Amino acid sequence: MPIETQHLAGGYGTKPVVRDINLALQTGEWLSLVGANGSGKSTFLKLLCRILNPTGGVVLLDGKAVRDLPPNVVAQKMAILPQQPTIPAGLSVYQLVSLGRTPHQPWWRWELDAQDRQKVDEAIAQTRLEDHRDRLVTQLSGGERQRAFLALALAQDPKVLLLDEPTTYLDINYQLQLLELLKRLNEEQKLTIITVLHDINLAARYSDRLALLKGGSLYTVGKPAEVLIPETIAQVFGVRVAVIKTPVGLQICPLAPVGL
Repeated sequence: MPIETQHLAGGYGTKPVVRDINLALQTGEWLSLVGANGSGKSTFLKLLCRILNPTGGVVLLDGKAVRDLPPNVVAQKMAILPQQPTIPAGLSVYQLVSLGRTPHQPWWRWELDAQDRQKVDEAIAQTRLEDHRDRLVTQLSGGERQRAFLALALAQDPKVLLLDEPTTYLDINYQLQLLELLKRLNEEQKLTIITVLHDINLAARYSDRLALLKGGSLYTVGKPAEVLIPETIAQVFGVRVAVIKTPVGLQICPLAPVGL
């Protein structure tokens, strides 16, 4: 299993946000974390990649505790696309994506070698940014910018990719473009993906499994057909829904807040 958590807990300072979460992913699986605001989705993602230190439990990467691995080794195997990445001033798309090779370079080498350049070119091609490689990142549209940061993550050549709300601020066209790209990488490269998504319908459409969080705990996890149940959605989101069969699988139609 490329990534696993055992009784994972943590938060900010002394305030616990995530409590006792046990999850394991298979190679090439796409898991989406969904839940109401404040349920611990983004905190869980930060605990996975050591942005936050757990107060309990352990994160295993290829069977080894992440806390015991050197940062460059973790970065060679796992990449994260944060919700609001810092936009660097003065960097071109190519220069930004090149930063993804840093974990693979010895400290004394500043220039990219042939293999590094190949990985950067592949990441730019995968995200269809060839025509923008020399443009400044600050000049890109929202969708193009999101693809540039995804290319940065892909240039790390990770086995596990974490994405925190990758569709935020994107219109529906760019949302679908980005998720279709991720699905292609997931299927063709057996890339293991964990996403935090607010839109449960998009999560159900693209993910192999959904993990529903409530109050920092794992309420349930399973295939979309197993967890998209009106009673479960009412408990986790406080909303009454109808579950509908569509050409892209099961989707929910919100009806009203519970109690109305």
